[in-house]
Amino acid sequence: MTTQMIVRIDEGVKNRLNRLARLEGKTTSEIVRELIEERIKERDIGAYVDDLWNRIGRKLKSKGVTAAIIDKAVKEARKKQG
Repeated sequence: MTTQMIVRIDEGVKNRLNRLARLEGKTTSEIVRELIEERIKERDIGAYVDDLWNRIGRKLKSKGVTAAIIDKAVKEARKKQG
């Protein structure tokens, strides 16, 4: 489901945005949606952390590291701190 949002911008900026959209064969709405999505991705630390954990998990899995091995390493590290 999509929703509508009204944004006020300078007329010159709007004209430049319209020109850019035409050059890219897109609508101004498409350009604005892309910009908003990119900004959220840049600023959303939760999504960044999730992606990082997924990449780490894939790398460990490709090297044959299992959850049991990780659990054991965590327990050993906690004992040493303790």
